[in-house]
Amino acid sequence: MSPAAPSAPLVTSPAGGRWESQRSFDELGRSLRDVTFCVVDLETTGGSPTAGSMITEIGAVKVRGGEVLGEFQTLVNPQSQIPAFIAVLTGISNSMVADAPAIESALPAFLEFAAGTVLVAHNAPFDVGFLRHFAERQGRPWPAFEVVDTAKLARRVITRDDAPNCKLSSLARVFRSGTTPNHRALSDARATVDVLHGLMERIGALGVHTLEELQTFSSRVSAAQRRKRHLADGLPHSPGVYLFKDEHARVLYIGTSRDVRTRVRSYFTASETRSRMGEMVRLAATVQAIECATPLEAEVRELRLIAEHKPSYNRRSRFPEKVTFVKLTREPWPRLSLVKRVLDDDADYLGPFGSRKLAEKCLAALHDTFPVRQCSDRFGRTPSRSACVLAELGRCLSPCDGSVDQHTYAAVVRQLQETLLRRPDEVVDLVNERMATLAADQRFEEAGVHRDRLASFVRAAARTQRLTSLTRCAEVVAARREDDGRWAVHVVRYGRLAAAGVIPPGTDAVAYVEALRTSAETVTPAPGPVPAATAEETERLLRWLESPTVRLVDVDGEWTCPVRGAGRHLDGPLLARQDAGHHLEQR
Repeated sequence: MSPAAPSAPLVTSPAGGRWESQRSFDELGRSLRDVTFCVVDLETTGGSPTAGSMITEIGAVKVRGGEVLGEFQTLVNPQSQIPAFIAVLTGISNSMVADAPAIESALPAFLEFAAGTVLVAHNAPFDVGFLRHFAERQGRPWPAFEVVDTAKLARRVITRDDAPNCKLSSLARVFRSGTTPNHRALSDARATVDVLHGLMERIGALGVHTLEELQTFSSRVSAAQRRKRHLADGLPHSPGVYLFKDEHARVLYIGTSRDVRTRVRSYFTASETRSRMGEMVRLAATVQAIECATPLEAEVRELRLIAEHKPSYNRRSRFPEKVTFVKLTREPWPRLSLVKRVLDDDADYLGPFGSRKLAEKCLAALHDTFPVRQCSDRFGRTPSRSACVLAELGRCLSPCDGSVDQHTYAAVVRQLQETLLRRPDEVVDLVNERMATLAADQRFEEAGVHRDRLASFVRAAARTQRLTSLTRCAEVVAARREDDGRWAVHVVRYGRLAAAGVIPPGTDAVAYVEALRTSAETVTPAPGPVPAATAEETERLLRWLESPTVRLVDVDGEWTCPVRGAGRHLDGPLLARQDAGHHLEQR
């Protein structure tokens, strides 16, 4: 049974089928004193193997618990001339490597020496990059080495008061290495061993004692934050939602993960380095976890809990109620208006929009195309008023002064309704034509205004059509085989997640799905095109349902989108240009 949050009764799941998990290294933590490190250094003829540079020497030292277990050193024949300045720098000459083995022999010997260890190097991308390149060139599979970069680690620990920079020679002096780096592979590897031990001693005082913590260490995470690692104890290794709370049980932050315990631990071991999250962790006193049957259920729970608690450290999804719709009214002379909620009044709605500004752009695009009245006055079938300025400009059919009969006006409204619900081509074609004219006259700013209006309309129409397609289905039952081979099943009613579960091994699938449907939440449809959930929740469900590996078990209703709907314009050049312009503005 998937337990429900006290504040958010949500989804049920028949007995059985909890996601089994094995205690991981992240949970246990591999003590640094028990890890075998292989500290490696290379000498090369240049800076990049892809540019033809070759390895001339490999040096490595294997250590564990501060004790040297073995050393490896070999010159390597690059089978090419060593540049003079490299020979001067390293002291390795062409004559020295003439009888040395080629990399085809030296690399397998090194890989055998380093097998089962954690690789360490100073500026590891350089050394490991060379080794991987030649392994691939030889057709050798690269072992799944974990890598520690002492240069990267030093930049998080060493201050300018300690050393002017984080070069190996500078760090060797800081930590009083017994070996002076001299651009020979084994000497530099020995110096790197001393640097590694010196860095480990420093961060050990900050509460870093495992390999996992070493790999994710950041000086931005304080020792006080690290001491709160115990808050992750007892949390499940399963999909779910986690809630950070302060000492007064107020919710500070809500998140979700496929593995709750591993994710929460990362807030205390430096994988999470956002400054506001550091502030949140300092205030946190407890962490509550809500296990979920599937990752999708966890995502839905997260959205609902954020909307309920509105935690100050969540930036998104806190106010799903703050939306705007474009409404085509039902009255003798219909008009378009902006409204905050959908009523059961048989009117047509477009949205929701995340901001009123976007809704206004969409409204402007529609008014540019359809000359329906824009006044908010109410009048009967035979109004007798003076025409407004828009009528004089030809932008309104002016029913107020009798300039248009009801049948002609109704025909325009039907075209507008068709555009909103099924086929946006009229708006798209007209605005594109207007943009082309303006661009030809080099009135690019005005063309940009129309482009933004059209983009707002197309996105809103596509969103409405997608949401409506699922909202009008009384029930959709779907399943997908997860990575562990089991089937995750979800029941969606009127666009809202009503139940989630995972079929246990050896269980009758048909009986399980039927039990899940029987125990699912009762959902009543919302008015109009609005789903019985937030738009964001329904969109999450749609993304899952539309993924290629999902299989539909049963559909009660018609889950369809218009063939010539707005969605086909989303990937067009119009929106691509607008998105590109937006990204350039942000740079």
